[in-house]
Amino acid sequence: RVGWRLGSQGREVLISPGVRRVAGLVRALEKSRRDPREVLDATREAGLGALHMAARIGSVPVCRYLVEEIGVDVDADGTESVTPLLCAMFGGSLDTIRYLLDHGANPDKVVSDGFIPLHHAAGMGDREMVELLLTKGASVDSVSASGTPLHIAAFRGQDEAMKVLLENNADHNKILPGIDTPLISAITASSVKCVKLLVEAGADVNDGLVPPLAAAADKGLTACLKCLLEAGADPNVPDPSGRLPIELAALNGTREDVEILFPVTSCIPTVHDWSIDGIIRHAKSVSMKQGDYSNLRRIEELKSLGVKSVKRNDYSTAATMYSMAMEHDPHDATLFSNRSLCWLRMGDGHKALQDALACREMRPGWPKACYRQGAALMLLKDYGGARDAFLDAAKLDPQSSEIKAALREAMSSLEISHGATKTT
Repeated sequence: RVGWRLGSQGREVLISPGVRRVAGLVRALEKSRRDPREVLDATREAGLGALHMAARIGSVPVCRYLVEEIGVDVDADGTESVTPLLCAMFGGSLDTIRYLLDHGANPDKVVSDGFIPLHHAAGMGDREMVELLLTKGASVDSVSASGTPLHIAAFRGQDEAMKVLLENNADHNKILPGIDTPLISAITASSVKCVKLLVEAGADVNDGLVPPLAAAADKGLTACLKCLLEAGADPNVPDPSGRLPIELAALNGTREDVEILFPVTSCIPTVHDWSIDGIIRHAKSVSMKQGDYSNLRRIEELKSLGVKSVKRNDYSTAATMYSMAMEHDPHDATLFSNRSLCWLRMGDGHKALQDALACREMRPGWPKACYRQGAALMLLKDYGGARDAFLDAAKLDPQSSEIKAALREAMSSLEISHGATKTT
């Protein structure tokens, strides 16, 4: 708008408290005959615009002027997709946050790595900020690289923010690859308050990639240990390394935890002196020299975790569990078969084929090994090779309807691909 001049609202901005950082921008707008948005674009600082800076210092008058008179986008992206709303949150001004939300700011706008404003508010532990975002429609279970807002609140021990999230039906049993459950996050943070809140909300005290009771024992969190046991946690479930909570407590030298766990833990066959002192001595000796029994138990536990992850369609974690088990037993064909399935579901045909071939080499007479090879070749669009692999599987197990169906699909795909080749 050529000939544009600063209005009365803009002049009031100049005398608003705490706006020295943006006063120069407003003066530039007053003097310029250019479109005000062009002036604002030319005066960005460190990738942030005037609205970002005004929001950061919590000046509602400046924000109002820029949004309502100049028409600045309330969701304008700055450096690393930082929005004015996020700047207002970092500034801690609820009034500014409320103004931006009331004027169209998207409470679910992704900043980076899947983070939305609610993740940041949960991590900051600001109860009022979390409440405000939720009332404006923020997604309570949005997943970021660090988990849901509840995961983040738990990991940082922000019990006040956690209360609000749980009151708004946040999923307290959400399991994510590499992050686990909010309960495990709370234990990692050594936050007894957060653990109690999650247990009271109904969190599963026996679920997770790592059993919560084992995690608490490993960190020597006596209060958490008691809370979990009272809520029904099973003391006879080992961690991924095959160690029971009582063994972990003994390894840490937390005698009180060993005493708490002793009456509720089943006898361990390899512990000849089943007493509190005997368990502590045994744990220390095992930590110095891992026995075959311990190694076998770890493999079985890793397999179990892999199966649980597959049932949740978490193939990345399942593949990791099977890979860890292979480090202890590199000659188990079922591990290669199971991991091949994981690669297949994740769309990696080459890795799926590599594991399937290794599986066939170990057990050449196993129908499933042939089937895994055929499935991998189908994904790679090698329909001829897939047909041959499924034929081998059918010879070994002629009654399998699954193999028959796969063979028909491979032959049909091969016929279609040959037809397409002739046409071209």
